[in-house]
Amino acid sequence: MKVIEEHSLTTSSKRKPVLHSSAGGQNTNPLPADSPSLPGKILAHRLGGVLLFGLAFIFIAFLTRFALLCKSYPLIDHGSLTLLKIFLWGFVYDLAAASYFIIPLTFYLILLPEKIFSSRWHRQVSALFFFIALYGLLFTGVAEWVFWDEFGARFNFIAVDYLVYTTEVVGNIYESYPLPTILGSLLLAAAVLFYLVRRSGWLNIWFASKTPTRSRIAWGSAIFLLPVIFTLALNNRMVPAFANNYNQELTKNGHYSLFAAFRENQLDFRKFYRTENDGEAFRQVRELIKTDNSLFLSPDEENITRLVKNKGIEKHYNVIQITVESLSADYLAAFGNNPDLTPNLDDLARRGILFTNLYATGTRTDRGMEALTLSVPPTPGRSIIKRPDNEHLFSLGSVFQERGYDTAFIYGGYGYFDNMNYFFGNNGYRVIDRASMPKEAVTFANVWGACDGDLYNWVLQEADRAYAADKPFYHFIMTTSNHRPFTYPDGRIDIPSHTGRRGAVKYTDYAIGEFIRKASAKPWFANTVFVIVADHCAGSAGETDLPVSNYRIPLIIYNPQLFQPAKVDKLCSQIDYAPTLLALLHWTYESQFYGKNVFAMQPDEERAFIGNYQKLGYLRGKELTILKPLQQVASYDWNPRTSNLAPIPEDSPMAWQAIAYYQSASYIFAHHHRMDEKELNFAKIAHLRP
Repeated sequence: MKVIEEHSLTTSSKRKPVLHSSAGGQNTNPLPADSPSLPGKILAHRLGGVLLFGLAFIFIAFLTRFALLCKSYPLIDHGSLTLLKIFLWGFVYDLAAASYFIIPLTFYLILLPEKIFSSRWHRQVSALFFFIALYGLLFTGVAEWVFWDEFGARFNFIAVDYLVYTTEVVGNIYESYPLPTILGSLLLAAAVLFYLVRRSGWLNIWFASKTPTRSRIAWGSAIFLLPVIFTLALNNRMVPAFANNYNQELTKNGHYSLFAAFRENQLDFRKFYRTENDGEAFRQVRELIKTDNSLFLSPDEENITRLVKNKGIEKHYNVIQITVESLSADYLAAFGNNPDLTPNLDDLARRGILFTNLYATGTRTDRGMEALTLSVPPTPGRSIIKRPDNEHLFSLGSVFQERGYDTAFIYGGYGYFDNMNYFFGNNGYRVIDRASMPKEAVTFANVWGACDGDLYNWVLQEADRAYAADKPFYHFIMTTSNHRPFTYPDGRIDIPSHTGRRGAVKYTDYAIGEFIRKASAKPWFANTVFVIVADHCAGSAGETDLPVSNYRIPLIIYNPQLFQPAKVDKLCSQIDYAPTLLALLHWTYESQFYGKNVFAMQPDEERAFIGNYQKLGYLRGKELTILKPLQQVASYDWNPRTSNLAPIPEDSPMAWQAIAYYQSASYIFAHHHRMDEKELNFAKIAHLRP
């Protein structure tokens, strides 16, 4: 019996020690520190925590990509090689993103003294932070789902802007989604993942590690090479050029794309795009924008200032320009939609001048305002509205202001958003926003601003004031109601508030109808031009690089006492609005606009500009030329009926026209060209001024 006991004792003494949990108890599923498995060997190192976080990051990134793929499955190309390519390249971008996130953790673990690292309280804090990291990664995955639902893309420059304007964005999410339920579900999911990791024993292996400082520094230096390599060798423009844009977006990593957007929010045209000699670009663009009724005022090729002479007696009509949030052309019956949705807009379209083939320059409100105000093609990166040094530009407001008009920008929200107040306030407009109005002037509001009905009441008041002061007025109105969370006052229409886009569109239409009805009773109505135009479409996502059909918007110019009803089917752009409006007023004026009077356009002059922050499109007829970073140019044949884009050989004349437009516009903003005294004297000597 004694021999048996001694044998048992000897056997027990040879067993490997059991690792203890951070709470002091034994782990029910231990992994020995000298486990032959590769994860076990790596986790037994001080920097094993970096591996743990990296694995969690890549796993959740994979789940996010898979979820977005399932969501968009009917819209993507499904070939097995295509899907394999998405996930293989996706892994590279996931790894790149993870390499940036592990930098602070690696520094921390290298420098942390052994005594603190091995203490019980540090183990508990580390476990807590790992749980928080899991929750944060899951939260970002859900945020990507929401962003994809809205824009059909991974995080991009729009997400960068959203990080700046957190009040509106967080409020919009809170009002649009069941946030408590989502956050609670994420908490549960993070707890499950944390339990599985804790149950595996991986955390205990890492906590039990004993690593000399020299080894920590050596391995840490190797880890630090990863983000350096990825920074030098990888960027978002290296994403494989899938024919389907959804496939291309799925390949990206949201975190990495967010970093890239921070770096590329403003793109240097000369650095990223195909260019030609500046002089040649300006010679070509001057040829493209000249008209029979215009004369250039400067011999300098890099100055496009010209005198535009419109025939007829100059009219000093008032102008109320209603820029409607996200008003796709397809919402109106004139473009094939249900007439019950927009009866007021359809009536205005029948009795006014309707432009049926006009395209927005971009997919954001600031891009629409830029085009309507400055009449310039969309230069790459962020819009001019949000760039520094954007004061005192040539604008539609400055033209009206020179004629003695009361010019105002009137917005239902807080105009600090998207830098609107600063831009308009420094380019020829008074600014009136929600902060300017007393509380009683707002009867209903959501996070984006006062409802359109309240906004139009403010417009009526401003018009009355200008009329009483015997001043003509030009007011730029920007609405907010046709925007998620799609809320509006109850009882106005037959679709309940907060039930979706259709209700918001119908309320938008209702509010415009009520405004026109009230305005028609005003003494200034007969002498006022009403403009209804969209800032951009409701959706910009599509299977192609630039889904052309998603850029078509309505433009209506209305006053039956001033203009006969008409339908204009010419292909044109938002940048053509300003010169077309001034032509209706028969004004002669100095212009730096890129746009043209649509009424006077010849068939070979019809074109449109569409783009996002990186891809710049130039549409003539059914041929679309797209300028892309890395000096790439692509040409497509566009089918308006199916919206398909079929690749065709590059058309050099079309490509050089596109380059001339975009290169010169980027150059002009960068240099803020103004006519100096010598040029003004040249204009006077040439007798070009009226």
